[in-house]
Amino acid sequence: MEWLKKLSSAIAYIEENLDKEISYDKAAEIACCSTYYFQRMFSYVAGIPLSDYIRKRRMTQAAFELQRTDHKVLDIALKYGYTSPTSFNRAFQSVHGIPPTAARNEGCVLHAYPAVTFSVTVAGETPMAYRIEQKGPMRIAGIRIPLTENIEKNMERIPAFWKQTMEGPKFREICALADREPRNILGVSTYRDPQNIFYYIAAQTEGPVPEDMLDYTIPAATWVVFESDGSLKEQVQSIFRRFMTEWLPFSGYEYAYLPDVEVYPIYEKQPENGHFQVWIAITKNKEE
Repeated sequence: MEWLKKLSSAIAYIEENLDKEISYDKAAEIACCSTYYFQRMFSYVAGIPLSDYIRKRRMTQAAFELQRTDHKVLDIALKYGYTSPTSFNRAFQSVHGIPPTAARNEGCVLHAYPAVTFSVTVAGETPMAYRIEQKGPMRIAGIRIPLTENIEKNMERIPAFWKQTMEGPKFREICALADREPRNILGVSTYRDPQNIFYYIAAQTEGPVPEDMLDYTIPAATWVVFESDGSLKEQVQSIFRRFMTEWLPFSGYEYAYLPDVEVYPIYEKQPENGHFQVWIAITKNKEE
């Protein structure tokens, strides 16, 4: 449960600095991970992108101040990091549905978003079927797109990348490369540093790599493998969320911060639903 404590400490830093500059890098440092992984873990566990969370928390506090003080709207906007009245007005309306000038009217309806708190889920209602496997280095080959530390943009880019790939000739070429188990199509997220974040659509192979494709070797690791059926996009996110809040805290393992691997059957066209696997690299908890 140590990582949840670190994540909570990072949120405490954000809460203490809602009226100051918030450094994603500093928050990630407190959480003991990279900025990329911090944003990724936060969005999976909290169910909301970090930037959206900060905006909603700031607009919640701004609404409280508008109602309980006589401070000028512009001063409150500046306090919460908005140098432009237009941008503050847009942010405020996106949360409350009314402009900040109307927030002082008696009877107006506002929306308060409380600070997020992280805890493990002990429900016991829906079991998580899993298996643990040791795997040596896995060489994959395929095509990739660059990602950024902006998780929201990545979540838009990756589905578009799949759609474009499956509608073109490359998908079948990648399928033909699969000569090692699993003989499936892989979606692989890799991170080395902020300038080297990529998402691959690839297959595991020992054969030659076509000139217009790239290869990548996933390090040997211990993997926890989850299988699921249903909506591919929603279920993948659900698996990561349950992995972090339900499975990991009690497992005796830690997240290894290696590439995450999605394993999909070979389809002729992009499906919305189906059977798939998610592989997440883990290491034994040092405190165990």
